[in-house]
Amino acid sequence: MKTAAVICEYNPFHYGHKYQLDKTREMGATHIVAVMSGNFTQRGDAAIFDKYARARAALENGADLVLELPTRFSLSAAEGFARGAVSIIEALGCVDMLSFGSESGDIAALKEAAGASEYAIHTDEFHELMRKGETFPSALAKTVKNYYTDDVYEVLSSPNNTLAVEYIKALDDIGSMIEPVTIQRNGADHDSDEETAMFASASLIRKKILSGGDYSEFAPVLNEPCADIHRLETAILSKLRTMKPADLECVYDAAQGLGERLYKAVRRACSLDELYFLTKTKRYTLARIRRAVLCSFLDIDKKQLREPIAYIRILGMNSRGREILSAAQCGLPIDTSLKNLMKQSREAHRQGAFEERWGDIYSLAFEKPRPCGYEFTAKPVIIE
Repeated sequence: MKTAAVICEYNPFHYGHKYQLDKTREMGATHIVAVMSGNFTQRGDAAIFDKYARARAALENGADLVLELPTRFSLSAAEGFARGAVSIIEALGCVDMLSFGSESGDIAALKEAAGASEYAIHTDEFHELMRKGETFPSALAKTVKNYYTDDVYEVLSSPNNTLAVEYIKALDDIGSMIEPVTIQRNGADHDSDEETAMFASASLIRKKILSGGDYSEFAPVLNEPCADIHRLETAILSKLRTMKPADLECVYDAAQGLGERLYKAVRRACSLDELYFLTKTKRYTLARIRRAVLCSFLDIDKKQLREPIAYIRILGMNSRGREILSAAQCGLPIDTSLKNLMKQSREAHRQGAFEERWGDIYSLAFEKPRPCGYEFTAKPVIIE
């Protein structure tokens, strides 16, 4: 038995994801566990299909066990996203390798880049660039270019390698024995509107789904209702309009003046897209702005990101998934039921209550809104 983990959003699951799972099997994995974002995603958006529909697609196309990445991590920048997911994988106690895609496809180069990144963020030069208004990725790449060879700089300057580097750093930081392995990306770039053979970006597929287009060439078709964050638009704008600058500064990822800029922009904006446009500068990436807006709306602050995970929630499994659970030496409560998990400790109750609240809000993003309580009534996906 050799268990691999993948960290994912599957927003939606497409054939590029299946390619990664198939390649992970070819690298020797007999069992695969996926740690997947739940209701909200790292680009600051509502997941287009609910987490159980996406878990089913994953299980039908190569995954064996699907675990939920808590919302506070799924709405984090690359470092927090990676650390949250890696902490779940490590807590299972039975994972042998972490498989992830990258533009590089070279694990040695990625490891060197991870070390370079860790060094660069502690230099005066990096902090000076950040003070001058550079984005984090830009300041990091420029600093590394001055200290390392061009090949290391090229790895870090590609956005498709960013998460790969953070996964390696997260494993190193906790002293994990899990082996990182990478699979070279095959197909359209992240957020690209181009189509390549069987592959298209998740961004393009989402556009097709929301417009009622045919996406069957690129992803398994899910006959499920889809969510759209724009259905929450009035609620989001109304919440942000009631917040003071000090409130916004406490929000995760709203530091370095972003909270103040959001405060000014929301007083003029009459739509979400206008809010993003009025807030955007060279200093803040669009993804960071979208995350800050959603974290403000959901009351996710910096302190929550620092809290250790209190439980692991199972979204679905097949027979091999049960074998993973049997082999697990998990130091955390693990269950399919959020209600049961919330009974395990004071911290678990608090974290579960937040997930319940955020799930009730997500339920309003569908064309036909769902009532409260879906986090308690939804059934895990079990495939025999």
